[in-house]
Amino acid sequence: MESSLRVRRFEGLPSPDEFSSEIEPANVAAVFHGAVKDWKAISRWNPSDGGLDYLEESVGSSVLEAMLSRSGRIFYGDIRSHERVPIPFSTFITSCKKHLQNLDVGSSFEAQVCSEDSDLANSDIPGELYVAQVPIMNTERNERCPLETLTEDIQTPVFLGTKTLASINFWMNMAHSRSSTHYDPHHNLLCVVSGCKRVVLWPPSACSILYPMPVYGEASNHSAVNIEKPDFLVHPRAKNFEEHSQKIILHPGDALFIPEGWFHQVDSDDLTIAVNFWWKSDMMSNMLEHMDPYYLRRILNRLVEKEKNQMLHESFTGGSKFIENYQLADVASEDNHEMDCCKPRDTTKENSRRHGILQQLEPFALHVLYELVSLVHNTISVDNQNGSTESTSKDPCSPDVEKEQIVKDNPRLSEIDTVANIFSAVEPLVLRNILLGMVHHFPRTLEALILHMLSPKGAEVLTRKFDEMDQQIMKEEQCEFYRQFYGVFDDQFAAMDAILNGKELFALQAFKNVLDKYLGARPDQPNS
Repeated sequence: MESSLRVRRFEGLPSPDEFSSEIEPANVAAVFHGAVKDWKAISRWNPSDGGLDYLEESVGSSVLEAMLSRSGRIFYGDIRSHERVPIPFSTFITSCKKHLQNLDVGSSFEAQVCSEDSDLANSDIPGELYVAQVPIMNTERNERCPLETLTEDIQTPVFLGTKTLASINFWMNMAHSRSSTHYDPHHNLLCVVSGCKRVVLWPPSACSILYPMPVYGEASNHSAVNIEKPDFLVHPRAKNFEEHSQKIILHPGDALFIPEGWFHQVDSDDLTIAVNFWWKSDMMSNMLEHMDPYYLRRILNRLVEKEKNQMLHESFTGGSKFIENYQLADVASEDNHEMDCCKPRDTTKENSRRHGILQQLEPFALHVLYELVSLVHNTISVDNQNGSTESTSKDPCSPDVEKEQIVKDNPRLSEIDTVANIFSAVEPLVLRNILLGMVHHFPRTLEALILHMLSPKGAEVLTRKFDEMDQQIMKEEQCEFYRQFYGVFDDQFAAMDAILNGKELFALQAFKNVLDKYLGARPDQPNS
């Protein structure tokens, strides 16, 4: 967990200016101990001290919607697992009184606090009602607020004084319950009035490991992962969910600021009562609707670039192993063989000049060139001048090999990433010298390498190396390199297309990964 994402804790209350300028913009969760300890509700609503009678007298006649879970005491956001049912609040209070009477006589109600080892998922107790998100005040929706009279017992925390609140909501559960992992579309201040809540938090950056539900679904803000019993075969990225999580325990009077987009799972002890405040963030409030398509494209572009970097990082082991194998091998003896095989066999002035390029290569660069040439001739079928297939054991540095015609209808070997791993292991200027060596000595091999063996990942790595190279050499050197490189190809535009098409295919895969990781959308699956 990055230190900048650690939950902050405050014993004193910040001023409105401090909250608005320092705490809220950081978009990091924060705990304010004792923030609402002076609310009248702390004493009036306390179930162990007549609070249930008080609530019944104050709002018992109100009919409100409660969540009826089909999955025991775990309340999921998906409407398939619960339903909203109208119920007189007095009926719910009566059930709470019976539950309070059934609690162990030997332990005081105040002593029943959330345990770090609570195992709700293994409980055998049947499904329960949960009075969840019942509005005390709501400015976003033109709807009745059945518990409006309870506003007399609470006060908006001072540091929220400048905020335009979207709603104030009442939450109450009878027995130990859990809300599934989800995020809210608003900033949230969760205040515990009675009982205890244990909250597990994940920052928005952990979205991909929590497998969000499809963005087009009814429960789009919920995670598909069962945190209690995760199935790593179905959700392999979830293996790291614990190291990205933080656990907070809230007691009566405490308040937790949960920024928009932060995933949270909440366990509530028996007869826990809470009030939360929702308000729009400044960023969302200031976003102009006509700019949404632009913002969407910009954010997707940023996520795709991040995903491309991650894809290359995860697959770079091939390049590392290539270097290790070279270093562990008897380099001296192998280099002598490679350099012998590539020594000039023609004493003409032109060939001597061209072979001088090979002789200028460092041993590692010469080794890479040899590997690339061998890879091409060992992978792609070649026809010799007589129309027979050459043995893969044929000396790849032989001048005769360079006269062989590459079979044009050979399928693109898009799954082979050996070339990409080799490119990854080589510094940009070293790669330039290697490619120039192929330009002068193995032009047809270079053509086959680019047109027939360059995978999407290889195209991405190659263009990145080109970009790095351009930053290290003069403009004139850049132009001369690309003139020689593309001059090898009978159709220079076909070579450019092969590289750019591969690069775009790599980006397309990254885009699909982004849709899966962050939007829960899997376009390749028929039922997505």
